[in-house]
Amino acid sequence: MMTGVTMASHTNAKEASGQKLTVLAADAGVRLDRFLAGRLQGVTRSRIQALIRSGHVTGRAGTIGDVGLRVKPGEAYHIELPPPAPAGPEGEAIPLAVVYEDEHLIVIDKPAGLVVHPAAGHRSGTLVNALIAHCGTSLSGIGGVKRPGIVHRLDKDTSGLLVVAKSDAAHRGLAEQFAAHGADARLERAYAALCWGVPERRRGSIEARVARSETNRTRMAVARGERGRRAVTRYEVLETFAGPSGKPIASLLELRLETGRTHQIRVHLAHVGHPVMGDPIYGAGYKASAGKLDAKARTALDELGRQALHAAELAFEHPITGRRLRFTSPLPAAIARLRQALSGTQGPDKIKPRRG
Repeated sequence: MMTGVTMASHTNAKEASGQKLTVLAADAGVRLDRFLAGRLQGVTRSRIQALIRSGHVTGRAGTIGDVGLRVKPGEAYHIELPPPAPAGPEGEAIPLAVVYEDEHLIVIDKPAGLVVHPAAGHRSGTLVNALIAHCGTSLSGIGGVKRPGIVHRLDKDTSGLLVVAKSDAAHRGLAEQFAAHGADARLERAYAALCWGVPERRRGSIEARVARSETNRTRMAVARGERGRRAVTRYEVLETFAGPSGKPIASLLELRLETGRTHQIRVHLAHVGHPVMGDPIYGAGYKASAGKLDAKARTALDELGRQALHAAELAFEHPITGRRLRFTSPLPAAIARLRQALSGTQGPDKIKPRRG
């Protein structure tokens, strides 16, 4: 059962249209944006910077536009906090699989085929449209606009667990955890993937820099030299599957990220010669491998129609209460059918717990 914690009293920026804040001796020399962010609960520093630049902060000399101004003890600053603007995207009544929800955040089990954020080609029908409709007035003004705070994303055709902030304070706390990618032990993410072939080592890591492809800007690729950004994926082989010939043909992997680059798992697995089964972009060169499957497995792969990649586990520290939250999601039916067809047995759909 979830329990709350007693919070210390702070200025609630959402309830007030303006605040007058006086600089204390301990704040001497601090940047104005950092000073204001430290005194106003639930307002991000980037939001404050935008308010400064748009003329919403005044001091003794009048309107201030310099976010890097160094404050002095005894000075007073007045910041106007305009009400959040209505959400840009419109809310849409799209069914959601809600795993957990409170006033600060919501955890969704995203189905394959659902785009997370509106973009070119996907202006509607996204998770953001669905959340705006689902959350309604409970959304706070993240960044000055009433919208859900997206701190991480899943590809359109990757299914699984995803957490979204409903307030500025939760957005800031979750973003810090995702920026650390588990280095501080607060965040854990595990993915399950069916991939072609079997890695030589049962456990290992893939470290290769990832960047936008130089030949196709819609794709990511392993970068040469110092180009791109550092990316590390740890894996463990959970199951192996043999084809009709008796030779290993596929495996089920558990994958954990030390970094969070676009398409990281898919790019890394393709790079080491074990692309995700069904991946239409990074596994296209392995289409011929489907001919080595038996009829049942080939049918299951065709019916899957997307990469066999699922965000199966998500754990994090609640950004407001400090409680440890952990969620698991079973393999979706289509991936489970492919797994069972490969093994020839009826097995559990949950990813195995990680061993110490």
